[in-house]
Amino acid sequence: MSAHCQLTGRKPSFGNAISHSHRRTSRRFDPNIQRKRYWLPSEGRYVRLTLSAKGLRTVDAIGIEAAVARIRARGEKV
Repeated sequence: MSAHCQLTGRKPSFGNAISHSHRRTSRRFDPNIQRKRYWLPSEGRYVRLTLSAKGLRTVDAIGIEAAVARIRARGEKV
């Protein structure tokens, strides 16, 4: 599963892990990605979305129809 959100577009960011002795090694900060299934009434089917935690809250706020419209506007297939 790729670590990116279909709604917000969040992807992993990169930085350094700093040890106690301050040696730096590169690391990756992954977004909190969840897979969730939603019922899409307009199409009469379920859609499975890969969303970050913020994307889940966005769907709760704006609704699944508007969220799917945003995802399709970004050019992703749902």
